[in-house]
Amino acid sequence: MSTVRGVIFDKDGTLFDFARTWEAWAQALLQRLAGPEGDAAALGACIGFDTATARFAPDSLVIAGTPDEIAEALAAALPHMNRVQIVALLNEEAAQAPQAEAVPLVPFLSGLRAGGLMLGVATNDAETPARAHLQTAGALDLFDFVVGSDSGHGAKPGPGQLLAFCQTTGLEPGEVLMVGDSTHDLLAGRAAGMRGIGVLTGMATADTLAPHAVAVFDNIGHLPAWIAAQG
Repeated sequence: MSTVRGVIFDKDGTLFDFARTWEAWAQALLQRLAGPEGDAAALGACIGFDTATARFAPDSLVIAGTPDEIAEALAAALPHMNRVQIVALLNEEAAQAPQAEAVPLVPFLSGLRAGGLMLGVATNDAETPARAHLQTAGALDLFDFVVGSDSGHGAKPGPGQLLAFCQTTGLEPGEVLMVGDSTHDLLAGRAAGMRGIGVLTGMATADTLAPHAVAVFDNIGHLPAWIAAQG
């Protein structure tokens, strides 16, 4: 088994706790889209979000979907807006969404870097709001590579984002861990030839993630000890 030399993280549900971050975003987004006379609850149903309970369904498109996919799901209920306008609004609201760190990110990432690891982020979010979230957390400069679904490498579960990380860093896929909270993340890692680590700070259960991962943790804070144990 290859030594771990790099780690590429999903963002939402992995670096940041999914529910604590995106439930508030969804409420604000849907109210803005609906306007004073619209039906925010009906819009929420289009993307698997219950406005009454402020909770996502386990299979919500928002969990692993791209802005384009979310916009497509909303478009039929928003005939006065085109998909480009919806995506722009999604990205605008996403960039402002307050992020709840899964663990304190700066010390966590600094420790990984001190151990000689190269670090990346591969998200199905757009790249601009992803960078804004990492910058707000003070963590952007700790990554060697940040890519979104609109960066030209495709989206997960395809392997393009992860292979671009390898091309950028010079690492082999077998030297890299893909860490994520959804099967999209882990399947992308497998397709790229990487080992997958699942975390439970998203919406998926351990039973869902375990068949696709070499380990499943409550959060990313357990990762350094696991890497050290690999020798």
